Parts: sequence; C-alpha cells; structure tokens
Amino acid sequence: YMYAQPGKKLLFMGAELAQWHEWSHDISLDWHLLNYQRHTEIQRWVKAINNLYRSEPALYQLDYNTAGFEWIDANNASQNVISFIRKGNSVDDVLLVICNFTPMTYFNYRTGVPRGGLWKGLLNSDAAEYGGSGQGNLGGVQAAPVPAHRRDHSLELTLPPLGALVFKSDSD
Repeated sequence: YMYAQPGKKLLFMGAELAQWHEWSHDISLDWHLLNYQRHTEIQRWVKAINNLYRSEPALYQLDYNTAGFEWIDANNASQNVISFIRKGNSVDDVLLVICNFTPMTYFNYRTGVPRGGLWKGLLNSDAAEYGGSGQGNLGGVQAAPVPAHRRDHSLELTLPPLGALVFKSDSD
C-alpha cells in the first residue's frame, strides 16, 4: 500500500527481513533470521516491490502531480477494500492497485477501470513465494464493458485475504 501511494518511500532498516526488534546503530541487522522461511519470504516481497517501483514509471513520475493518482473506490468500509489508479507521463503507464484489508477472500469482486482490454497482474502479495495462500487472478483479467465506480469498464477479481494486487493496463 505504501509503495503504491504518491510520494517517496521510507522503509526502516531491518524491515526488509522482518527483524523482531528496532534497529540499533550499536549492533548489526539480524541477518541470521534469513535462515527461516517466513523471513526470506518477506525479503522476497520487499525485493519484488522495490523492482516494481523501479520498473513502473506510474509509481514515481507524477508523484507530486494530482494527475498521477485517481481513486476508484475509497469508501468501501463494509468490506475494507480500497482501489486506485496510478499514472505516469505516458498514457500507456496506468496501474490499478487494489487492497483487501480483511482476512477474507472476496471472489467475483467488481472494480471499475479507466479502459478496456487486458489488465496484467504485476504483483500479488498473497503469492505463495511471499508466504501467502496463493490466491489470485491467473496473471491477468480482461476488462468487461460493465460499468462500475463511474467507469465504463470493470474487472471481476479474486481479492486475496490481507492482500494487495497491482495490475497494468496492456495497451498493446
């Protein structure tokens, strides 16, 4: 969620490996924690979101411009789901971010998108490689001409529990 929001990112030292205690300048990071599966899964996740951030201009080009961020749904308090769009300088740089802040999986969840076509799945925090349950959308979803959230097209998604999904509009 933090990486997808506008503005620069700050990850406190040690968080990249799920260190148990606060970082101290007097001792080194708890690198030995990487001997445990859960800690290596967190490290893989942080590496994946760092790579996504570097590779997708929509996440950084318009950080301080209102044209770079657009809410889709910020008001779904009953299901604790939010969704928004991030945009880059190019019309091809459009990302959908959707976060489910509950421990429940939502199947057939419909969210509006700004255009039709294929929306490729770029990142799923619930992937098994990151310690999740592996639920998702099989790499991408075709937008349907079904209106939702004041948009002419929408996606029908599986929202994994306590998960964040990132999709990119495939303009090809």
